[in-house]
Amino acid sequence: MTEHVRSEENVMSEESARAEEGEGNVGSGGPADEAARPGGSGALRVMVVDDHPMWRDAVARDLAESGFDVVATAGDGEQAVRRARAAAPDVLVLDLNLPAKPGVQVCKELVGANPALRVLVLSASGEHADVLEAVKSGATGYLLKSASTEELIDAVRRTAAGDPVFTPGLAGLVLGEYRRLASEPAPAPGADEPKAPQLTDRETEVLRLVAKGLSYKQIAERLVISHRTVQNHVQNTLGKLQLHNRVELVRYAIERGLDDE
Repeated sequence: MTEHVRSEENVMSEESARAEEGEGNVGSGGPADEAARPGGSGALRVMVVDDHPMWRDAVARDLAESGFDVVATAGDGEQAVRRARAAAPDVLVLDLNLPAKPGVQVCKELVGANPALRVLVLSASGEHADVLEAVKSGATGYLLKSASTEELIDAVRRTAAGDPVFTPGLAGLVLGEYRRLASEPAPAPGADEPKAPQLTDRETEVLRLVAKGLSYKQIAERLVISHRTVQNHVQNTLGKLQLHNRVELVRYAIERGLDDE
């Protein structure tokens, strides 16, 4: 199980050595077209965090064999934060139940420091409280460990593109929670608070479709624009609204009733 995947102790030193020797991506191989970064700038960089070595190595192996660049692994929360900052992955595949520091805290710290990081929670727990806490901490998606290898590979690829990915049945739970939060009375704005930023018509249109749960690909097809253009509109909107990820964006849109239009 472990012979195809680098151990967590060696992963960072191997990456540095390969960089110095001018070698290719670490842990990559297989169908690179499916594991390419958005824009075609090389293989997606993925980090796997789980406290069970056999499971962690198996997930890393499956990702590497599917063409992803597995840049690091970690077995506890403190190690995860430290290595993620050093390895700069595009996607963090994260277990919630970790020693030293819980996965939710790991997610908060890393996404807070780098909003561009995508986090896919891979957990044995399907408890509603765990799912909602993970999403509120900044996770882009939530997949149960009962998922197949094919589902995992697809989830990592879609997470990297910014699409919310959930095990069937969990997406409705998350959307329902944000509807509930949006129905609560908002605090009265202070006299010194700045006015809400103005979005362009196109940004508002994209935001409305994001709130309805459409993927970037579906939005691009609906509006007859490129996938990259959709991503640019979303990034511009995040900047204007001072939000950090798609989850916060969905909540913002629902609070303003854009999902009902």
